Amino acid sequence: MSLYNRASASGRSPLDRNVEKTDREGLAPFFREIHDQHTIDKLTFVCIGTDRSSGDSLGPLVGTMLKEQGVPHVIGTLTEPCDADHLVSYLERIPQDHHVIAIDACLGQQGSTGMFLIAREPLTPARSVGLALPSVGHYSVAAIVNERSPKPYWTLQMTSLHLVMTMAAHIANAAACEFGLRAATQDFPDGYRFRY
Repeated sequence: MSLYNRASASGRSPLDRNVEKTDREGLAPFFREIHDQHTIDKLTFVCIGTDRSSGDSLGPLVGTMLKEQGVPHVIGTLTEPCDADHLVSYLERIPQDHHVIAIDACLGQQGSTGMFLIAREPLTPARSVGLALPSVGHYSVAAIVNERSPKPYWTLQMTSLHLVMTMAAHIANAAACEFGLRAATQDFPDGYRFRY
């Protein structure tokens, strides 16, 4: 679960020209912009989270879907999650000449569940739950999977798995389409068809 680099002491993430709140329709143009600047063989997707919490499983779900669609450099899948215990060591695996796209779940303001925060800057994983982890990414996508609460761990545990899987499929599908790994007219990959 992430907050962006410049999160204030109140835990709110300021939106500026580098961070944009969008629905799923904003994902494709964001990935297209990245594709226009970088080839996929020079990008690493770092999909942050754990398979042990429904709300925080977005990253590993996205990573698994990206790998299944042929993305060559993915860190963080359901079989090998990029969680707080492994993040630093996994980041050391990234080639120096790669640009990083960080993917994570986050909690947001009331009424923002189901939206995405896309940014041309890093995100900071686990800050909202009190962990000190390094910021990750040249670009980032944070999926707002639930509303902020005084008990973020509990909130993540009680987050709808259906919503998380749907949002993960939207991210993976948009990335795969814009990087030319699948046709944009195709539906979600088999097994990832949701109505959200």
